[in-house]
Amino acid sequence: MDIPLLFHDKYIAVCLKPPGLDSEADMPVLLSERLAVPSVFCVHRLDRAVGGVMVYALRRESAAGLSRQMADGRFQKEYLAVVHGRPEPDADTLRDLLYHDRGRNKSFVVSRRRAGVKEAVLDYRVLEEAENLSLLSVRLHTGRTHQIRVQLAARRHPLAGDGKYGSPRRDCAIALFSRELGFCHPQMGEALRFCAPPPPGFPWELFHAAYNGGLTCDTSK
Repeated sequence: MDIPLLFHDKYIAVCLKPPGLDSEADMPVLLSERLAVPSVFCVHRLDRAVGGVMVYALRRESAAGLSRQMADGRFQKEYLAVVHGRPEPDADTLRDLLYHDRGRNKSFVVSRRRAGVKEAVLDYRVLEEAENLSLLSVRLHTGRTHQIRVQLAARRHPLAGDGKYGSPRRDCAIALFSRELGFCHPQMGEALRFCAPPPPGFPWELFHAAYNGGLTCDTSK
């Protein structure tokens, strides 16, 4: 499978992950073959069913540099999501305690801290509404398993196509797309920003703002 590349040098590779591939197992192998490099290091992940912009390190020291940025909160991630209904208010910060059940591969919002429970924080903004669905811009401040999916579902706004977290729709894939990454080059130090529009088709095609309306972006540094 050909992986679309947005940028690469000898230190990092920024690409579009197709839905259906494992970001930690499949993607490093495919990128290693595509770039003819011996090692590709995964420094963040997307769920298998989710696609969008990702960065991979091509050297161990680059992976360490990107990981430090994530730990320090300097790694910016924005997603587009389509949810059932319309969240209120139109923009908010969501804070929850999440527990991930590895056996069931499902996360839950819980009321108190205990072993395995981690805080999850995200900001969302409603961009547009159509056919009882809403397009959201979501910025993550933490990177928990299924975080966007479970935090919105806990407020009765599951993502379209996400049957695991309560969506009644079975006519589309999970409507979540990694639209933008912002970080500093781990070796050169320059600020980089990469973004891309979601794929064509339902439910993205319902929303003008998914492709333009102030959200259009290029794939250059």
